[in-house]
Amino acid sequence: MGLIQREVERQGISTVGISIVRKVTESVKPPRTYHLKYPFGHAMGEAFNRPQQKQIFLDCLQLLKTANEPGIIVDSPYRWKRQKFE
Repeated sequence: MGLIQREVERQGISTVGISIVRKVTESVKPPRTYHLKYPFGHAMGEAFNRPQQKQIFLDCLQLLKTANEPGIIVDSPYRWKRQKFE
């Protein structure tokens, strides 16, 4: 994903990637990444948990607005199945 992100950014479109494997993200070095400690297949959260998915999406938009250096990785404060979202 990071390779695609870099090419899209070269075309003038800002991106935020979502990662669940920080070590891989660090080696690929995408422009901006939101890292979640969630299981594979659940990068946007639990299935059908719309409040959770919405919050992750809003966090990514916030990262897009506030990231001021290339290659930044922001660790999500959320823990799998331990947060309540409303």
